Amino acid sequence: MTPTVRLIWDHWADETLPLPAYESAGAAGADLRVNFPPEVREDGYALQPMDRCIFPTGFRMEIPPGYEAQIRPRSGLAFRHGITMVNAPGTIDSDYRGPVGVLLVNLGAEPYRIRHADRIAQMVVAPVVQTAFRIVGSISDTDRGEGGFGSTGRG
Repeated sequence: MTPTVRLIWDHWADETLPLPAYESAGAAGADLRVNFPPEVREDGYALQPMDRCIFPTGFRMEIPPGYEAQIRPRSGLAFRHGITMVNAPGTIDSDYRGPVGVLLVNLGAEPYRIRHADRIAQMVVAPVVQTAFRIVGSISDTDRGEGGFGSTGRG
């Protein structure tokens, strides 16, 4: 059975904008659009280099228990303009009911204007497992052992 994420518009939102949508048959992420309040819609927002801002989607959602929503950058914005997310991926838990926003940062050299209805991120809904944690006397060894950052190869 396909899980359903229930959405509700914020009272000020432009309800003519598309809901999150998969743009191809094999897409893992549904595109999210910025949904500015009425006073910002005409001009949008110029995100300055090294500046960050939370951009509204205009909705709140109810994610089924046992799932999360991961908010991820759009690769085209990142490659062409340096627009990405500070906290990629951002996690939205199934018990959160507040407004959904996307925290973007401009790592490019030029200001970038975000316009009303622009696709700014993608959302992947994924199952989660909650686990138990406990202190033990020892843990098993592996071939990698204590090798940390960069220990498994070049790069």
